[in-house]
Amino acid sequence: MTPLEQSSATRAICAAAPVVPVLVLDDASTAADLARALVAGGLPALEVTLRTDAALDAIREMAQVEGGIVGAGTLLTAADVKAAKEAGAQFGVSPGATPHLLAACQEYGLPLLPGAATATEAMALLEQGYDMLKFFPAEAAGGAPALKSLASPLPQITFCPTGGVSPQNAGSYLALPNVVCVGGSWVAPASAIAARDWAGIEALAREAASLTA
Repeated sequence: MTPLEQSSATRAICAAAPVVPVLVLDDASTAADLARALVAGGLPALEVTLRTDAALDAIREMAQVEGGIVGAGTLLTAADVKAAKEAGAQFGVSPGATPHLLAACQEYGLPLLPGAATATEAMALLEQGYDMLKFFPAEAAGGAPALKSLASPLPQITFCPTGGVSPQNAGSYLALPNVVCVGGSWVAPASAIAARDWAGIEALAREAASLTA
């Protein structure tokens, strides 16, 4: 899978809704119900971060949910890519990009949304064929004004800003011409997951799905 093909695939996934939920799960038994709630609320693309021991099992559970597009976040190594693909991940997300990680995603045919925080990083990925990127850490890297400044010199690159994005500032990102969607964790609070408040999470997803610039 070439970088251009990967970017085309991740752009289509990102365009499915204005928000991609960023999920940290400690209990895989909640994964399927969580996915159903988010999908019902209008957020089909789901990023499960590989930050817990339950993450791969959660991806396996979510991969069975109709209408969901489950991805693996926090990909750092080739081993992460292999494990995510085998668990059923349909796309991957990384905080940055390394040659080994990019090569593994190409080898295993996993569409990757690689992270970039600077013009140099974005240009390096574009040089390799990636034109759909994650802007991370969005707020710490300058927020919407910083991302806006990249639009004119790098109009061929589009982004999914993640990191510090909230309902309060999401609109400022979504208004930018080089933003396809945003990534955020607010739609699935840990407290709501622990309480198995699927109706509450669906409501949060519905609000997020209606976000505009």
